[in-house]
Amino acid sequence: MHDPYLPLLFFFALGLLFAGGSVGAGALIGRKTYNRAKAEAYECGIQPTPQAVDGGRVPIKYYLTAMLFIVFDVEVLFLYPFAVAFDQVGLFSVLAMLLFLTVVSVPFIYEWSRGGLEWD
Repeated sequence: MHDPYLPLLFFFALGLLFAGGSVGAGALIGRKTYNRAKAEAYECGIQPTPQAVDGGRVPIKYYLTAMLFIVFDVEVLFLYPFAVAFDQVGLFSVLAMLLFLTVVSVPFIYEWSRGGLEWD
């Protein structure tokens, strides 16, 4: 009789082999030259500025964007299995998903109407 975890172990080993092979190939094939630009922190193409003494203030829009990303990441996490099994779920599941989409969409519309998604 087959072990039910054998396919899982196979795909786990395949993923580790792919990850290790990718890192190893990058180390073998990649360039070995380093310059000043590679040694500096990545700052979206602009020159990095020195950090303020108190740590500096980060605009709230960065946090709002991160929170929106997390919210929609969770939304996709719940929507994908629902979409896959849509033909097998009942009316209660459809209503529950509509309620979930409403609960997620109302704050998004509020944030959008307040201009929270506009970058100045």
